[in-house]
Amino acid sequence: MTLEQLKELAARDDPSAFLHHAVHLHPSDLADVLSGLDESVRARIIAELPTELASGALAEMGRDEHPEELLLAVGPEYAAELVAELPADDAADLVADLLPGDREAVLADVSDRASVEQLLAYPEDTAGGLMTTELVAVREDATLADAIAEIRAQSGEEDALYQVYAVDAAGRLRGIVPIARLIVASPERRVRDVMEEPDVQVHPEQDQEQVARVMARYNLVAVPVVDAQGRLLGLVTFDDVIDVVEAETTEDILQFAGASPAELLIAPWRTAVRARLPWLSVNLLTAFLAAGVVFVFQNTLARMVILAVWMPVIAGMGGNAGTQALAITVRRLALRLLPRNRAAEVIRKEVFVGAINGLATGAVVGVMAAAVGHGWMLGLVVCLAMLGNLMVAGFAGAFIPIILERNGVDPAIASSIFVTTFTDVCGFGLLLGLGTILLL
Repeated sequence: MTLEQLKELAARDDPSAFLHHAVHLHPSDLADVLSGLDESVRARIIAELPTELASGALAEMGRDEHPEELLLAVGPEYAAELVAELPADDAADLVADLLPGDREAVLADVSDRASVEQLLAYPEDTAGGLMTTELVAVREDATLADAIAEIRAQSGEEDALYQVYAVDAAGRLRGIVPIARLIVASPERRVRDVMEEPDVQVHPEQDQEQVARVMARYNLVAVPVVDAQGRLLGLVTFDDVIDVVEAETTEDILQFAGASPAELLIAPWRTAVRARLPWLSVNLLTAFLAAGVVFVFQNTLARMVILAVWMPVIAGMGGNAGTQALAITVRRLALRLLPRNRAAEVIRKEVFVGAINGLATGAVVGVMAAAVGHGWMLGLVVCLAMLGNLMVAGFAGAFIPIILERNGVDPAIASSIFVTTFTDVCGFGLLLGLGTILLL
């Protein structure tokens, strides 16, 4: 049965048919179904579902779908049961957006509220906000037989065992214990004899993007989180990092287009206008610069109207080339692949690439301009304007995001506006200026 058919069943007055199918759904699929229902219907369905399934679906819902409102709708007692079913990190994410009074009402009956509150103390976009405190740790001086017994005591049959950590008497991280060595080594050996040094560890205040990059770099399924004294606090798992990468990528794409990450699919049109209009206003101001160039050369245009035919070609090609260079540079900056001492090298490369592409495309448009019957001099003007504008595009596409990033401005937000302004102004200026010098 499709998700759309399930939504239709859920919207009926009698949800029994939907509940019959819902118990066989994965929590992620159930979350998709709930997201498409009216709030009153969602609350009714959540109240009817088994607690474990309902809590899993709430944990899988995106923040823009406001799962915390469902907690309020079902009442604090049942909400506490739903939160208690979840791992501490999912529970913290679910109640994070509640008002303090509502959060207290929900957590009052949660037995593991200390772990939840510990996670709530960290900003949500840090390693501390991402981590879970549900981990398996054994003493480094324990025998392997005792360690295996301790692992069994700390783990449930259905728990995902990402890593086994070795700690000292003060809870400081000492190493990672490979499961295979636990099984094959002699039971009398000590944990310290078989543990390995951790590849990497992070601190709770580290930004979530840094954590994601670390895990991707070292191909980790989990990374331990330690405090300033080295005490093991929790771990960040790859499934949480995938969500981070998706969210950050979405944010960068929206900002690159001049849209706000706060604008969601379900947001009203007023929110969309408030998010986009400021950037369109900035873009309008920069567009006046390009219009000013045309105004300066209005006499040239009046005498050589044919130049107007090639203006959008020169400007459009420059804008596209600038966007290509910009996208590559922003990606380098986002992935920390651009050391400060190599900025000039990257800019030179983009200018050179622009020159080669400008020669290739300029030759084509130059031949076309000459072929329409206005002489080879017009073709030369168009070719040189294309060459110059694509070199400018390469320079602007690399230089502008680097400068913005070094001045603390996210290059994904404002770069495209300034790059297109550069290419429009320079493209019009080159075409009309060369036309004035060579054709009049």
